[in-house]
Amino acid sequence: MVNVLGPRDEYLRILERDLEADIHVRGNEVTLSGSPVAVAHAAEVLTELVTILRTGQGLSAADVERVVGMTKEAGELRPAEVLTQNILSSRGKTIRPKTLNQKRYVDAIDAHTVVFGIGPAGTGKTYLAMAKAVAALQDKRVNRIILTRPAIEAGERLGFLPGTLNDKIDPYLRPLYDALHDMVDPDSVPRLLTAGAIEVAPLAYMRGRTLNDAFIILDEAQNTSAEQMKMFLTRLGFGSTMVVTGDVTQVDLPGGQRSGLREVQSVLDGLADVAFCQLTSHDVVRHQLVGRIVAAYDRYEASLPTTRRS
Repeated sequence: MVNVLGPRDEYLRILERDLEADIHVRGNEVTLSGSPVAVAHAAEVLTELVTILRTGQGLSAADVERVVGMTKEAGELRPAEVLTQNILSSRGKTIRPKTLNQKRYVDAIDAHTVVFGIGPAGTGKTYLAMAKAVAALQDKRVNRIILTRPAIEAGERLGFLPGTLNDKIDPYLRPLYDALHDMVDPDSVPRLLTAGAIEVAPLAYMRGRTLNDAFIILDEAQNTSAEQMKMFLTRLGFGSTMVVTGDVTQVDLPGGQRSGLREVQSVLDGLADVAFCQLTSHDVVRHQLVGRIVAAYDRYEASLPTTRRS
């Protein structure tokens, strides 16, 4: 009961705040009262929390809030299924999806050759794709991981920047390195890079290649042109998986240039073995204030005149 209610009843206070049913706890017994719908929802939440605990996985306040939110959405997936799915265990921690849309995104990567993860910052688009890539490499389902993103801030003309090629491109690829170091022993990263098992490069360096037996991630894809997106997608070789991630609300391309990510869904809609996964502010897994900030910007953008929004 202490595990369900949390330290100093922290989880109980969340349940009392977010559930419409009244919750009464006496010893190891919980009594629910209220309307039939409210009681049924509260009972479902408590059942899911107990199911998660029985797997040996601990709970956090964020987990409790997510379970309450997920049970409000009628769907084919149960919160316990989502929060107990292991993607990758590394360095003493396990990476799991945290929301229904994240679970659908992860399942789409398993089921499709090309997957687009589209959504705002903090929704785990790149992080979960990276975890799936590392798991595929460890299981020898692919021979290498290729991580790329457009270096749009420098116009991909990197020659004027100081230093070696690695020094020039490092600022643009640093987020990918950061995620990688979370999942792979930092001491082994240089060895994997040297051996070619992991390659991190700007998108411009993909031209003319065919990528076989690889897990390929294109990050910040909203900053690709339509031509670059076509170039990247046609690099796909045999035995490979491609994941394209981006946020169509944060395009940094020069004025008037079309975003390849905005255009590609119209081009590839309905194509077999290609999946589009939309993540929203509800899927933000950073500080909970980040989700509220993203939602506030969405509301503000929606209130603007169409001409200004475009």
